[in-house]
Amino acid sequence: MKGSKTALVILDAQVNMFAEGSSVFQAERLLMTIAGLVARSRRAGIPVIFVQNNGTEGAPDMPGTPGWQIHPALAPAQTDIVIQKHTPDAFFETNLQRELSRRKIRRLVIAGFQTDLCIDATCHRAAILGYDVILVRDGHSTFDSDGITAGQIIEQYNLALRPILRLVSSGEIHFE
Repeated sequence: MKGSKTALVILDAQVNMFAEGSSVFQAERLLMTIAGLVARSRRAGIPVIFVQNNGTEGAPDMPGTPGWQIHPALAPAQTDIVIQKHTPDAFFETNLQRELSRRKIRRLVIAGFQTDLCIDATCHRAAILGYDVILVRDGHSTFDSDGITAGQIIEQYNLALRPILRLVSSGEIHFE
């Protein structure tokens, strides 16, 4: 990852995504994968940015509720940045771009939830804004939908997003 300033961006890694009986596809594996990325990023001095979704009244990620909290296995360090959002696009009406510009970051390594909402919207916006976008192939997930499994959704989005970003497995990401 040499040459361009890099940040690790973790989307919506909140407790509600791991709720017993209604968690995202391969939740435990994803949690370990993201925790590993966060640890490696911190060791390398790469900024870690958590984007936290603020759901509406009664939603499982409504601010202040237990489901809204960032998962304790990924608890932000004092040096990490936490950004609040209220739409799938992490750039829309947030200070994400200002934080990236301030640090002269041009490469984003993106992981988190949900593949078919926030991952998709944020990857598209980042590419439009000219960032070098790396989506962690095995670092994002979603829920089953009518007639299609979460695994199929993830694979479809991995293929559909390839023209605008690089798709890299977590084990192949080396922060330097």
